[in-house]
Amino acid sequence: MITTVVFTVFGADRPGLVEAVAGCVTAHGGNWLESRLLHLGGHFAGIVRAEIDDARQTELLAALRGLERKGLHVIVHHSGDQDATRAASAGGASAHLEVMGHDRPGIVREISSALAARGVNVEELATERVSAPMTGDPMFVARAEVQLPAGLEAAVLRTALEKIAADLMVELTFSAK
Repeated sequence: MITTVVFTVFGADRPGLVEAVAGCVTAHGGNWLESRLLHLGGHFAGIVRAEIDDARQTELLAALRGLERKGLHVIVHHSGDQDATRAASAGGASAHLEVMGHDRPGIVREISSALAARGVNVEELATERVSAPMTGDPMFVARAEVQLPAGLEAAVLRTALEKIAADLMVELTFSAK
């Protein structure tokens, strides 16, 4: 029987970390299914979903924890059937959301509060602070993929988000799929 394992990795960034993790998974008979890995503030962080035969799961988990010797902190999260979980949580439309404006505290909180209040699931969120092209002023940029719950119309969510964007004085792009 095949088991799905989800684990997070974190440590000081340096070349070879992805290879160390991938090598560990492969050496123990695992299959790397999906991941999100990145360099952020001098650190390496990521989340990986892999599958492994039940008979080899214990040795893979021990090997992953052994990456501590290489400076990587690994936390293993036992995963159920992710595809079934994803299908059960899906209901309404998927949507893409982008926010851009002068950086200030509270932008993520305001947008995420509006989403949570309406039962919208944030499936992916990427944020960054960049310099404005002409002035060099700090600009906040966010991109998100969200899943609307069944029964929530995209137009209703768009109206709520546009009001918040106007209050925050940021540009908002929202497109339902």
